[in-house]
This record gives sequence, C-alpha cells and structure tokens, in this order.
Amino acid sequence: MGSAKSVRVAVIMAGGSGERFWPLSRRLRPKQLLCLTSPTQTLLAEAVSRIAPVVAPQDVYVVTGRHLVEPIRSADTGVPRENVIAEPCKRNTSGALAYAAACMLSRYNTSPENITMAITTADHEIGHPERFQETVAAALDVVEREGVLATLGVVPTRPETGYGYIQIASGAAPLTEGEIALYPVSAFHEKPNREVAEDFVASGRCFWNSGMFFWRISDFLDELDRVRPALSDAVRRMTEAMNAGDDLGVHQIFEELEDISIDYALMEHARRVVMARADFPWDDIGAWPALDRTLAHDAQGNVSVGGPVLVDCEDCIVYNEPGGETVAVGVIGCTDMIVVVTSDGVLVAPRERAQDVRRVVAELKARGAGQF
Repeated sequence: MGSAKSVRVAVIMAGGSGERFWPLSRRLRPKQLLCLTSPTQTLLAEAVSRIAPVVAPQDVYVVTGRHLVEPIRSADTGVPRENVIAEPCKRNTSGALAYAAACMLSRYNTSPENITMAITTADHEIGHPERFQETVAAALDVVEREGVLATLGVVPTRPETGYGYIQIASGAAPLTEGEIALYPVSAFHEKPNREVAEDFVASGRCFWNSGMFFWRISDFLDELDRVRPALSDAVRRMTEAMNAGDDLGVHQIFEELEDISIDYALMEHARRVVMARADFPWDDIGAWPALDRTLAHDAQGNVSVGGPVLVDCEDCIVYNEPGGETVAVGVIGCTDMIVVVTSDGVLVAPRERAQDVRRVVAELKARGAGQF
C-alpha cells in the first residue's frame, strides 16, 4: 500500500430526483441545488461551507447520481470537479457509502485504517455551524481512538413522527470528557406514531437520527464483514476494479448490491456504535412545509418569497420564483396553503398534503410533460 499517513475525508450525500419541491425542483435541479434556507447559497453550498473548517477542501467529496454530476460541478460549490462522484445506479444509502469507501481506498492508495470518513447530507439546515464543526471533530476523534462507528443524534424539540430515532443506553457515561458528549447507542427506531414519539422525547434518551455517520473505513468493513459480508466484499472488489481501471467491472459489482439503507444494512446491527449529542438547531429540508421553520414570517404567519400579494391569508407558504416584476402572484383568503409559481409550473396544495407533490410529478411524467 501507499503512505501510512492518515487522512480525514468528507462525503456529502447529494442524490435526488427533484420531486418533493416541484415545481421549483426538477430532475436536473433537485433541492440541494436550490436556495431554500439562504437567499444566496444552495443547500449543497451550505453543506460544503459547514464541513470545510473540519476537512481540507481537497478531501471533500460529493456522491450523487450520474445525471447530477455536471449540474453539481457547474454549481460552484467549492468542491473540486474531480471530487464529484457518480454512483453507477441507485442502491440507496448503503450502496452510496460502499461506493464512496471504495473510491477513497482507490484514490488515496492507503490501508483502510488510515482513512476516516465524515458522511454528511446536502439537505439539512444547521444553525450554529461552529457547534456543528466541534461536534463533527469530536466524533472523528472518538472513531479514530476507539474503533467505533459514530452517528449524530439531534436533541428533539418536538415529538416528530417523520424522523427515525436513536436511543442511547440507560445510565451510560459519555465516552468523552469535553463539551461534546458521545454515548453508546442501544437501539435505532423507525419513524414512530405520535404517541410513541411523545414517549421518545419524554424519555430524554432518544434523539432524532440525522443520517450523518463517522468511521474509519477499516471499522466500517469489519462491521460489514459480520452483518453484511456481501457488501464489504463488494467494497473490496470495487476497489480492485477501480485500481485496474475496470469501469465496467465496478458497475457490474455495484448493480448486484441490495437496495437498502445504511441504517437497515449496518447501523441497527453493528456492535460498537456511539452517538454524538447534537445540541445545535437542525432541520431536515424534506418538503415545502420545512420553509415554515426556516424562513421569516409576516404578522399573519405567512412565508412569502418573490413578492406575492397576500390578502387575508394566514399560515401560508407562497413562493414566486420569477419575482413580482416578472410574474404577478396574488393569493386571497387562504389558510395553511402552499402556492408555488415558476416560469413553467404552478403548485397549489394544502400544507398537510405536501407529500402528495410526488403524485403530481408522477402523473406529469406519465403524460410526457416537458418539465423534467
């Protein structure tokens, strides 16, 4: 192998099909390439800026679908062009992270214990970025010292039914002595119903699953050897194929992978998992109602972007992408509605039906509409 020098890399997961924020998002412009929480930065650019103080810029990577490589390279996020990596096809987060691990092993030409991965996401809003950076640095220190897999659990602020939860062991002492606490994980829980979510929050031992992970590749492979040997074998085989310049071989190995999340595939079964307690503001920008939590409101609780005219409206989200000088948008007498206007699409929906935007997109695709 090559040099024994250790390296920390950041892998930002940034796939997507551009459905949840239609008509603003499209297949070639998914939500991570939109300015949804900042007037000037896309979600992906924010994610790159957040991790930059922890990981050297040349060691920050974006893993995405093939169709998004050029849009992301053109988006000026600060990630080197060659560090935008395309999965061969869709195989969920376990496939994305197996592929990323193989890419790192091939690119750095060093042994797996010398590469530590910080896996973050491109569709979260995170307040207090300095606290986020401290938490990530603490997690990286622990995984390198203890040989564990780490995740990041967000202190819940409400009994959210749309997130998974991480439960820490009862009475467990933190593994660290500093400000950032890391605890042994006792269980992962899927998205709960309201009653269970309330119990989780009241327990004080359950945290929102952020979908961010930290590990040395050697420990990642060791745990996979035990619980998903086919996946760890695929990482090693893909690394060999990459080293040999065998792109077709890499694709064939990847296609054989199971389509399963990393939580199901590994984290729920791994023996040595710890959680960094994240006490900074965090939000998953998953659908239009998230803007209600991230953008400013008027006195009636409305969120408006692009200068729409709102008359007798309450708690609405109105997004006029072209702006009032190009397209005049008026909304009258509405409550709890989402209205989105772009140059070639209009969405009108009750806030509680925001997830059904996908049904509209599916029907438009079936009709052969040109908006995708």
